Amino acid sequence: MAYIFHENEMPKMQSVDPGRERIPFVNKDLAKTEDLLCGIMRYKKGAKSPYHYHEKCEHFYFLMSGKGTVQTEDGTREVKAGEVIFIPNEEKHMFRAGDDVLVFEFQGPYKYKTVILDGDGNGLAWKTIDGKIRTHIK
Repeated sequence: MAYIFHENEMPKMQSVDPGRERIPFVNKDLAKTEDLLCGIMRYKKGAKSPYHYHEKCEHFYFLMSGKGTVQTEDGTREVKAGEVIFIPNEEKHMFRAGDDVLVFEFQGPYKYKTVILDGDGNGLAWKTIDGKIRTHIK
């Protein structure tokens, strides 16, 4: 059965390094699937992910608002609202927000390993803030 929810009811995840928030819409806890992970991310101006890559994972960002840069081994590119970023499996990458940014994020499959290439590891560490919805809705 389909489920309908409002983002304010979803559990939120805040990055240990300040400036990023993730709200998962589909993951193994909410939708009982390990095929994909998707939701929205908010970046405050200047916030960034560490330079990293994912093993066994394709990664998409759709910028809904704002602008920023994506760094890969091929260099750094500016991106803006309305653009889709595709990060292939094991592609080294980093996203940095040039303004406040709203991103729809999709990763698949959900079972993957992230390898951090710079920093202390806190760049991909998250703490969960409970929402009203915690598990699969029937």
